[in-house]
Amino acid sequence: MNIKMLAKELGISIGTVSRALNGRPDVNAETRERVLEAADRLGYAPNQSGRSLRQGTTNAIGFMIQTGREAMGESDSFFMPLFNSVQTVLEEQGMDLIVLTCSTHQDPEAYLRRVVSRHIVDGLILSATLRVDPRITLLEKRNIPFVTLGRSESGRDHPWIDLDFEHFARSSVARLAELGHRSIAITAPASDLNLGFVFVDAYRQALAEHGLAFDPRLVLRGIPTEAGGLEIGKAFLALETQPDAIILVNEVLALGFYRVLQDAGLMPGRDVAVIGFKESPQTRFLTPSLTAFRMSLHELGTELARTLLATMPAYMNAFPDQPRQRLWPMQMVHGESEGKARR
Repeated sequence: MNIKMLAKELGISIGTVSRALNGRPDVNAETRERVLEAADRLGYAPNQSGRSLRQGTTNAIGFMIQTGREAMGESDSFFMPLFNSVQTVLEEQGMDLIVLTCSTHQDPEAYLRRVVSRHIVDGLILSATLRVDPRITLLEKRNIPFVTLGRSESGRDHPWIDLDFEHFARSSVARLAELGHRSIAITAPASDLNLGFVFVDAYRQALAEHGLAFDPRLVLRGIPTEAGGLEIGKAFLALETQPDAIILVNEVLALGFYRVLQDAGLMPGRDVAVIGFKESPQTRFLTPSLTAFRMSLHELGTELARTLLATMPAYMNAFPDQPRQRLWPMQMVHGESEGKARR
């Protein structure tokens, strides 16, 4: 059923049907109701490709993520709430969300170039930002609206929202130092993700603030999976001098790390203090309970969508005071894994 067939069925012009479907005021209420009823009864749906060509817009936003466990780990509990909140904001503006999945075997810049060349979205949300991220440079050159979940040294002054990894590092080191821990290890991504650089820099500064020395051997890198946590746990126990505590940059790492400690007859919070990144369904039932950070993923997704729409001429008037750049707050929730230092 196309618009020509619908018009023939109703015995009215194609132009009148089109205006009625698009809610134009020059169509009387009775005719509009007839058209909408017939469209629903006969299963008519507009040709989105043709509409996009005519209007120069797709009414869709792309959210680019990298798939594969080495890139994402067990991140369904992170991204799915974000997608839901982003879609909620977009649907208020008559738009849809398209999740763009780039596999670990693809080059992210080349993947994004294909997306841009096909004109399938009006704007983009990028995740997993790198220290130097060519995707940002590409979108700026093409003048395509976008926002990043994470900062980067690339770009001029693009919109972004980033989790407050500085606060995460500073407050974790402060808490562990308060409990008497003097040798504190951390984990970082085994990649060029910008969050790793931000986190390690803040950790180094926090150590200095508490009179503690920075030892690069205590920066343990791995992939964000349970297996990555196992490998980090083994590296932790293999250190010549075992640290008092560790801060994990990804919540799923705690599952593997706990297992290594328990296999070695050690207990988190008693023998080694552990602070995790984020509360999640995966870590909620760990014993001892994990000290971690709480944030609102629902509000984060909402703000990502609003920040992007505020850069787009067709929607910016609906979000006049939306900040372009901001750090997303996190609150420490104390568990039993942070125990006092043993002397």
